[in-house]
Amino acid sequence: MADRTERHAQATIHAGGEWLEAISGETREILDPADARPFAVVAEGDEKDAERAVAAARHAFDQGPWPHTPVTERAALLRRVADLLVRDREELGLLESRDAGKTAEEGRVDIDCVADAFRYFADLVAAEAPGRVVDAGSPDIHSVVVHEPVGVCALITPWNYPLLQASWKIAPALAAGNTFVVKPSEITPMTTIALIGLLAEAGLPAGVANIVTGPGHTVGARLAEHPDVDLVSFTGGLASGTKVAQAAAPTVKKVALELGGKNPNVVFADACATEEGFDTAVDQALNAAFIHSGQVCSAGSRLIVEEPVRERFVAELARRAQKIRLGRGTADGVECGPLVSAQQRAKVEAYVASALAEGGVLRCGGKRPQPSPERPESGWFYEPTVLDACHREMKVVREEVFGPVLTVETFRTEDEAVRLANDTEYGLAGAVWSADTAKARRVAARLRHGTVWINDFHPYLPQAEWGGFGKSGTGRELGPAGLAEYRETKHVYENLAPKPVRWFAG
Repeated sequence: MADRTERHAQATIHAGGEWLEAISGETREILDPADARPFAVVAEGDEKDAERAVAAARHAFDQGPWPHTPVTERAALLRRVADLLVRDREELGLLESRDAGKTAEEGRVDIDCVADAFRYFADLVAAEAPGRVVDAGSPDIHSVVVHEPVGVCALITPWNYPLLQASWKIAPALAAGNTFVVKPSEITPMTTIALIGLLAEAGLPAGVANIVTGPGHTVGARLAEHPDVDLVSFTGGLASGTKVAQAAAPTVKKVALELGGKNPNVVFADACATEEGFDTAVDQALNAAFIHSGQVCSAGSRLIVEEPVRERFVAELARRAQKIRLGRGTADGVECGPLVSAQQRAKVEAYVASALAEGGVLRCGGKRPQPSPERPESGWFYEPTVLDACHREMKVVREEVFGPVLTVETFRTEDEAVRLANDTEYGLAGAVWSADTAKARRVAARLRHGTVWINDFHPYLPQAEWGGFGKSGTGRELGPAGLAEYRETKHVYENLAPKPVRWFAG
């Protein structure tokens, strides 16, 4: 895999089965977040490169074999891709770490999850019936509902989980028989480039999988508005997602949007009644907020804790957060890596400053760490931060920070806990912690979020749908609904014994 990456260091646009440089000849350096040094160079595509890739995908869909390939063969190819991902797990995990700044172990776990997604959609499509027979009330009528691929799909993915988010789109798109153009984030494209190579190695026909590396305002915008694109699936921020939807509207193409969240982690006092329960709830609150330095769309960045245990809980949480070992993700023993860019760190710093100005109390963090050999001063590191005494009117509580910042709110009644947890324009995910099963399930049923965990945080299953309410987006990824996003539904009605209707006398 390393040889392929090096060979295509600048020819990172893949269209019609060929690795190409940008038409403009422009390139971009990819920086390691741990030290801000370049470790790769990729093509910097623009609208013309997007046009070239869409044309290749359109030709492959309209005239190529993939849309008509039997589902068993499509499923077999997806399984081969999963096997190749397992083969290259170590190299891809390290590349994901250097690309996005996460720890190498997180990178390896991501690759496992990517392989799982490919296997899940392979199994799902292979096990399906060829169509749903509809009872028309007559033996002379054969009526069936079938599913067909949408066509050319534009897949626009984010920087925080580059390969995982790409797989949640690419695997179902291919399983359904589509062709696609993927645009990874311009700052974390490396593992997606590698995946395109694995698809070709697995035997995917030329033109089915295409990639354009480049910025969103040129490549992404053109893909979203392009009349030859039949579907656009976008994962990213709310402002960019709104622009994608607006660009796609004139051509009335299918649109799926996953736009992040401001996710509550509700802890009832009874969850902490035992030392084991207390330890688990604190541990999971740390995981919820600080995995991948909080750069997770489903991060539990809003701790909503019941008043009787608030002080003890927050004190212990802050004590443990101060001990999180920051450093280069590839270094042994590091638990949390840097933020993805200087811009992202500056954004986090601005949110913390606004919180303190609005009355928040800093319990730990709130600054850049002291440099060390494993934590170069040039890297974009920021300490895990706990902000107490927060309230709903604060900017840091309302808006998605996407960094290692945890806010603390307090409740006294079950109704108040639900009100606070639902008081957000987002609705992606949330959690409830309680030793009372009935209460936990009751609260979970009242939460307006697409995923709700009870006594846990962060796990997902490829067979269960992922997506949110409100401004967290539209549509779903994963699960049967994730496959349905990449299909059109057709009703075929066959009259086995046609005869004149005689509606008109003449």
